[in-house]
Amino acid sequence: MSATTKEKLLAGALRTLVEQGIAKTSARSIAATAGVNQGLIFYHFGSVDELLSEACRFGAEQRVTRHRERLAGVDSLAGLLDFAREMHEEERAAGHVAMLGQLLAAGQTQPALAAATASGLALWVAELETVLTRLLAATPLGEFADPAGLARAVAASFVGIELYEGVDPEGAGRALDALEQLAGLAQVLEGLGPLSQRAVRHGLRRGARR
Repeated sequence: MSATTKEKLLAGALRTLVEQGIAKTSARSIAATAGVNQGLIFYHFGSVDELLSEACRFGAEQRVTRHRERLAGVDSLAGLLDFAREMHEEERAAGHVAMLGQLLAAGQTQPALAAATASGLALWVAELETVLTRLLAATPLGEFADPAGLARAVAASFVGIELYEGVDPEGAGRALDALEQLAGLAQVLEGLGPLSQRAVRHGLRRGARR
């Protein structure tokens, strides 16, 4: 029963953030959404801030787990971008993009919330790093790219695009198109024969030494 109540509160906190915004998210509103007594928030989590922090991690874990199998099946950078586009539409429709913007803004003054939001994003970064390591290994770029750093750059780019879309939808679309072009270039490199790939690697090594 305790675990069920905690999960209700976590889900209720996320739903309240999405539907009412962080400014109207309180012990009373969360409890009403979850259908439980608000005193249980303090019994299980100690404070509303701690509940929100746990809810951020809980929500990210749910979404990552849901899509992990599909990510494991991605076999190209273009396929990864297709997944990202679909995820973007899904997250926006569910209200998660707007919620992320509010959490990032609130995290500027609330360290615990900032840490929780970063922890949730880190789960996506870890999944991206696994996929990028696998995909880049098949291209001349695999020897030179830093999958860990690249995964963070990709995650940051998509967070920025999601937030940017709120004020400039066309610009956000063009940004995604540009990433698609880069994915296409990487796919061309992957399709090169052994001699051509060797020549590309040689050129990259020379560039790296400068």
